[in-house]
Amino acid sequence: MIDEVLEAVEPEQCHTVVDATYGRGGHAAAIHGRLSGRARMILFDRDPEAVEHARRHWQGIGGGEIGHAPFSKMREELEVLDAFGKVDAVVFDFGVSSPQLDSGRRGFSFMRDGPLDMRMDNSCGMTALEWITTVPEKELARTLWKFGEERYSRAIAVAIKKALAHGRVRTTGDLERVIVAAVPRREKTKHPATRTFQAIRIAVNDEISEIEQGLEQALDALSPGGRLVVISFHSIEDRIVKRFFRNESRGDPFPPDFPVPSEMIRPRLARMGKPLKPSPEEIRVNPRSRSAVFRTARKVA
Repeated sequence: MIDEVLEAVEPEQCHTVVDATYGRGGHAAAIHGRLSGRARMILFDRDPEAVEHARRHWQGIGGGEIGHAPFSKMREELEVLDAFGKVDAVVFDFGVSSPQLDSGRRGFSFMRDGPLDMRMDNSCGMTALEWITTVPEKELARTLWKFGEERYSRAIAVAIKKALAHGRVRTTGDLERVIVAAVPRREKTKHPATRTFQAIRIAVNDEISEIEQGLEQALDALSPGGRLVVISFHSIEDRIVKRFFRNESRGDPFPPDFPVPSEMIRPRLARMGKPLKPSPEEIRVNPRSRSAVFRTARKVA
């Protein structure tokens, strides 16, 4: 949704733009191409491979500054760069990037057999295999339900724990086969392992907390009038964004019947337009975009 991002960001008017999810630089390159010569482009990603790509690609390009950090470290990274509170736009493109999905060794997809890793930053933290091995069965089932909205969460959790006890889960392919065998009914348009892989990935990377902290820190980092641009890819992400935009556009949480003048309510965000979905043409060219939801808002002075 590059056209929508450019329209919301208005790069020609910006002095500092943050791309908080560099990936492989699609949005960053489009925005940078419209910045004035003295503007700053600050790029973040928690994936070391994405950071290395950014360093190679942006070497010698003026205005590009690169940080290896999750959303929860945005404030401290921007403070080091003397940019906190001075940002004109922050762009988030949540979810897993195509390079992560397409690489079997990263362990994000059941379509390619590989190690059960799933870490966005594969230089630290527990792998997916370590996580499913150590988490209790009830907690595993709860995670599959909460983060994957998986109706067969209990049956899948039991099957995974049984397979682990017998040494039958080592790779993404192993896990996929266990899930398929445990699911009594299949959805017509979704592979039986989709929801479970999503839930485990979210848990391993603490994605919910990272998104919540990232949105809050991004809003604080914006200068008055700055834009917050967010693309989410599943209902759990989008609910967090929708709730954040709604709450911050309402202002201070006074009781409903409390008599206060409007100037005391002080909303921090003003929503800009309605949520958007990708066009049929974009979905045709890039089928992975079909579930994307685009939201944007402006920081109120």
